[in-house]
Order: sequence, then C-alpha cells, then structure tokens
Amino acid sequence: MRVDIRHVHERIERGDAFWPAQLAVAVAILLNLGLSKEVLVGPRWVLPSVEALLLVALFVVAPRRATTHSRSRRRLSLLVTGLVSLTNVVTLALLVHFLVGGGRVAGRPLILSGALAWLTNVLLFAVWYWELDRGGPVARFREPAHLPDFLFPQMESPQLAPEGWRPGFVDYLYTSFTNATAFSPTDTMPLTPVAKTLMGVQSLAALVTVGLVVARAVNILA
Repeated sequence: MRVDIRHVHERIERGDAFWPAQLAVAVAILLNLGLSKEVLVGPRWVLPSVEALLLVALFVVAPRRATTHSRSRRRLSLLVTGLVSLTNVVTLALLVHFLVGGGRVAGRPLILSGALAWLTNVLLFAVWYWELDRGGPVARFREPAHLPDFLFPQMESPQLAPEGWRPGFVDYLYTSFTNATAFSPTDTMPLTPVAKTLMGVQSLAALVTVGLVVARAVNILA
C-alpha cells in the first residue's frame, strides 16, 4: 500500500483536523434515532436535537485544525461527547433490562438497538481516545514529547512510519473497533490508568451488549 508522504507531513506540521471526530459524534447522534422506543431517553427527537445543536455550535467555534489551545472549545467538545456518551450509557442500561427481563417487549427491535448501541460505543470511545491521549490533539501537536497514554506500533517501530509521526483519528477509531470486537487491546496498548480504565469500560460494555444480543437472537431463532 502506497502512503502519501506529503499528506502525512502536512498533517504533522499543521495539526489534526477536527472534522473526523465531529463527524463521529454526529453519526452517533443519528444512530440514536434508530433505537427502539423502549430504550430511548425521553422523546425520540428532543435529546438528539439538543446534542445536534451543541455539535453545530462546536463546529462553528472550532478551527479547522488543532493547533492552538482554547479552553472554552475543549470544554464544549467534552460536554458534547459526554452528553452523547451518557445517553448511550442509559440506552445500554435499558437494553440490558429489557433483554434480560424479556416480557412483552419485541425482541427484534431490541436486537437492532443493541447493534446500534455497539456501533455508537465504537464511535464515542474513538473520540474519547482521540480527545484524551497526551492531553488531546492540540497538546499532541504542541508537545509531541509528552508521555503517551497509548502505545501504537509505529512508536515501537519508528522505521515503519514517517519522521515525526503521531496518531490521527483513524488510528483511535481502529483501536476502538478492535477493542470492542476482541474485548481487549490488540496492537495498541494502554499505558496509563486513564487509558486502561477507558479500554476496560469499553470492553465490558461491548461484551455485555454482544452477549445479550446474541443470546436473545438465539432465543428468537429457537
């Protein structure tokens, strides 16, 4: 596979773009609209509308690339991500309640909701990893020598990456996806208590979601 070295060096010199993380949060908000009514937090459109408005505000105030510190922008970014994450936590709790309790709730809509919740889990934890590793994208750009929270393969084998390489959002998205499928780290290792806690929580949430969804699916097919 050929790598566009000029594009990589441009990103290294100019800082990470904000739009991939913003897009991931936007997709997570949209996924909430496909959930079963039993696991919704309030009316279907109210909370996603509030989250979308906050995300639009973040998109307006954020620069194109993470090169300068802005305490208010970072707080808004963490607020939006935290609100969407909290919504997903409540959704998972309700999903567990109905999948375990069963009752008269239809199984197939809950299985679909479980799949959407799992995908939302992947997107949101990718944003959290991107936001918190070494203090966030701006800190990684301005202080590249800061101790990392995650050890990527390119850090162990720098000869396989361009000079000055640092992880981008796709790297964190891949880390989130593999952690949610393997229920443990794969090629990227957590180094700090914060990173280990985040990956542990994600693995547990993914394991519970997949386990319950598969069990309910088998029950329906049987």
